[in-house]
Amino acid sequence: MPTISLDNEIKKYLPQLDSDEKQSLLFVIKSFLKKKDHTTPKPQRHSIEQYNKELDEAMARMDAGEFYTHEEAEKIAKTWF
Repeated sequence: MPTISLDNEIKKYLPQLDSDEKQSLLFVIKSFLKKKDHTTPKPQRHSIEQYNKELDEAMARMDAGEFYTHEEAEKIAKTWF
């Protein structure tokens, strides 16, 4: 759908919303724009060689026992809230 018709459709429905609904919609729009904040650096793309190296390193850590069990991860996650 072209942007202009999307804009027109939004404009068509906007007057039908009450003040609280408009406030909620504004909050959603602002949250979308925060996610697009261009000051946040984008992650660098890795080569396939770098990706494979990181996988190998992660597998080596797992083989060395450097990981959390599912139960341990659940306990840790419960402390976040």
